[in-house]
Amino acid sequence: MPLPVVTIVGRPNVGKSSLFNALAESRISIVDPTAGVTRDRVATICQIEESYFELVDTGGHGNVDRDNLTEHVERQIGYAVDRATLILLVVDVRQGVTPLDRKTAELLRARDSHVLLLANKADEPHLADQAGEFCKLGFGDPLATSAMNGSGLRELRERILERIVDPQNERPADAVMRIAVVGKRNAGKSTFINALAGEERVIVSEVPGTTRDAIDVRFQWNGQTVVAIDTAGVRKKNKLADDIEFYAYSRVALTIRRADVVLFIIDAAVPVGQVDKRLARIIADELKPVVLVVNKWDLAKGRATTEEYGDYLVEVMPATEFAPVAFTTASTGKNVDATLGVAASLFKQAKTRVGTGKLNQALQETLLGRMPRSRRKGKRPKFFYATQVSTRPPTIVVFVNHPDLLNAQQERFLLNRLRERLPFDEIPIRLFFRARREQRDDLPKPRKSARARPNARRRMTNYG
Repeated sequence: MPLPVVTIVGRPNVGKSSLFNALAESRISIVDPTAGVTRDRVATICQIEESYFELVDTGGHGNVDRDNLTEHVERQIGYAVDRATLILLVVDVRQGVTPLDRKTAELLRARDSHVLLLANKADEPHLADQAGEFCKLGFGDPLATSAMNGSGLRELRERILERIVDPQNERPADAVMRIAVVGKRNAGKSTFINALAGEERVIVSEVPGTTRDAIDVRFQWNGQTVVAIDTAGVRKKNKLADDIEFYAYSRVALTIRRADVVLFIIDAAVPVGQVDKRLARIIADELKPVVLVVNKWDLAKGRATTEEYGDYLVEVMPATEFAPVAFTTASTGKNVDATLGVAASLFKQAKTRVGTGKLNQALQETLLGRMPRSRRKGKRPKFFYATQVSTRPPTIVVFVNHPDLLNAQQERFLLNRLRERLPFDEIPIRLFFRARREQRDDLPKPRKSARARPNARRRMTNYG
C-alpha cells in the first residue's frame, strides 16, 4: 500500500523549506533568504504517533528562476500536487495576501485538492492575529505557524493526522541499499537518477548547477526498496557563486558519508579534470565502495575501447583504481540497470565477513611472497595472526611483534596480496597492525596503515 503524501506548496520565500525541516525534524532542504532555492521535489518519510507519510517540499510557485528553469520547477510542483493526499498551502502572515498567493490558491482549487492553509512566520503572538486575512483565499481559517520558534507545529501535526485518508500504521520497508550519485556539473547525474526511478523525478537541464539539494529518490528494484541520492554538481571551490552553491557543495561529502555505495558519474565527452580527481579522493578517504560510471559513452564510443578508457582512469585517478567501471548512456537508459547490479555486488562485498581460519590462510600465503625489506637493519616484523573486526568497510587487524617495523611499502604489499585472496577485490579495505598484548606496554602507539592502492584488475561493465 503506497504511503499518503503530504505536499508543501506556496509562493517563494514563505518558509516552505523551514516548515519541511521542522516537520521532518532534520535539516534536509536548503534554507536561504534567496528566492527559488528549492527547485526539485525534496521528499522524506515522516512519522506522527503511529502513522507514516511521505512529506514533499516543492519550489516556489510563480518564481522567475534566474537560470530560466521556471517551467521545469512548475512541472515538478504539478507532479507533487497530483500525487498529494494533503497539501499544505503556506503563506507569509507578515506580508498579507499577495497576487501570487491568489494564483497559487487557484491552482490548487482547480485540481480539487485537499488543502490545509498555513499562515507561516507568525513568530510573535500579535502576528497570529493577522492570519484571518487569508480566509479570503477560500480554504477556511488558516493555522498560524512559525518554523522558527515551533509555534503551531503541534497542532499542525494533529491536523495532518485528521486529514490523511487511510494513514499507514506500518513502518515503510527500510531501503536495502543507499546509493549516492555524485559527479561534476553536467555529467548526467539527474538523468541517471530519472532512469533509475523510471520517471521525471528531478529536473534535467543543460544549465550547470540545476540540482542544489541532496534529493532522496526511493524506487523498487528486484522487489526491494533502494534509495538513490541525487547531489549537486561539484565545481572548484574558488568558483562557488554564492552561499547556496556552498551549501550544496558541503552536502555532497555528507551524502557520500551516509551512502552504502557511490556511483561516481564521469562525463565521457570531456577529459577527467581536477574536480573529478578531488571527488575520487573524497570517496577513497571515506572508504566507500564506488562504481566509476562513464556516462555519455555514446559520444565517446569509437575514440577509445572500454579497456583503454579504464586504463586511462587508473592513470588519472589512482585513488579509485580498485573500482569497477560501467559504461552507460543515461539519456536512453542503456546499462543503467546493469550498473545498479554492480553496485549491489559491491555492497555485498562490503558486508562480507571472512572467518579467521580463511583469513589466516590468506595471510600465510601472502607471507610466502617476496615482501619488500624493512629499512631497519637486523630487525624484521614477525606476523602472528589476523582477524576481521568489522564490515562496511571490511576491517582487518594483523597482530605482529613490532608494528613500528612495518613501512608503507610493506603495508601496501600485504594489502594488495590479501585483496587478491579475499572476497574484497573491488572495494576499499581498512588494515590495522597491532602488537600482541604482552608486548604493548613498551611499544609506541600502533599506527593505522596507509591505505594501499590495490593492483586488482578492474571489472568493465559494457553490455552491448
